[in-house]
Amino acid sequence: MAIKECCKVGVISCEADASLSAVAALMRQHHVGDVVVTETRDGENVPIGIITDRDIVIETVALQLDPQAFTAGDFMSHPVVTVSEEAGFLETLRLMRDHKIRRMPVVTVAGALYGIVTADDIVNLLTSELSLMTDAVFAQAVQEARVRK
Repeated sequence: MAIKECCKVGVISCEADASLSAVAALMRQHHVGDVVVTETRDGENVPIGIITDRDIVIETVALQLDPQAFTAGDFMSHPVVTVSEEAGFLETLRLMRDHKIRRMPVVTVAGALYGIVTADDIVNLLTSELSLMTDAVFAQAVQEARVRK
């Protein structure tokens, strides 16, 4: 399965010069824990970093610093690790594991932001798939009992 089939599209993004307060407001407004930092190249939004709610808390709130004094570019993780929309599910999992990340922007072949996949998305997908398999195993046993009385 290509990762584009299970990633979220409509990614919340900002530019590097967005204030941390503005980034936090985007997270609250859209109920997300991350914002992809992008820049425009050839008319496309290209990811250059990612900032999480944890980044904001650890780097400013915990140190009692004013979030208005900083921008997304100051605390974003970069260079950002991305995965092609055509990449397979297992390839994506391996990248996330190897880079020890829970969120990964998905990009087009041209490098434009397409979507985002998170560890939570993957757990939900795997849970759903395992549930289908459990149903199949149970149904097979019921069917066999019916046929072989």
